[in-house]
Amino acid sequence: MQKGFARPGYFFIDRKGIIREKFFEAKYRERLTGNSVVAKLFPELGEEVTETVEAPHLRLVLEQSDRTSVPGTRITLAAEVRLPEDIHVYAPGAEGYKPIKLVIDPMPEMELKPVVYPQSKTLYLPVIKERVPVFDGTFRITQDVKVSSGMEFAASLGKDGKTLTIIGKLEYQACDQTKCYLPTSIPVKWQLQVFPLDRTRAPLDIRHK
Repeated sequence: MQKGFARPGYFFIDRKGIIREKFFEAKYRERLTGNSVVAKLFPELGEEVTETVEAPHLRLVLEQSDRTSVPGTRITLAAEVRLPEDIHVYAPGAEGYKPIKLVIDPMPEMELKPVVYPQSKTLYLPVIKERVPVFDGTFRITQDVKVSSGMEFAASLGKDGKTLTIIGKLEYQACDQTKCYLPTSIPVKWQLQVFPLDRTRAPLDIRHK
């Protein structure tokens, strides 16, 4: 049934004409937005700050690739963590410690993709002779979410669409060179305006014959 269908996707080609990255989805109803592709290639250009949160031992900057969307599109949510010079948090995979974790609440209108954490650093703890993975400085945690392409959800949008509020939390435990502070959880939130698909057909004179 889908033979001959065009598959939405993107190639990133450098000035020499070499393909450096490609972004394609297996399902034709699921596609990245242009902004989300830019956000993956150049995070400082492709995402818009939506909120800044002052939390114990860190500053959290919430970003998203798009403020508007349609059914089936994937957008990128980001939490940029800024730590003071003498503070670190444990990275996923650290055993015996509470690693930082981004948790977004499930919602029927969204499909959550895996959380992506940056490359961690190794910290040596000479007192207990352990090496553990940590993050320090400024780093970004990202997660793609796909807007539902189901018929029931699409029908619920009406003509004007609706606003979805995506909520969750960031769990972490900050430490310095001599002690670890109590584990903390801070709320995070993004808003996305979802519009119905434009199903207006192309004029007769330009339709494929």
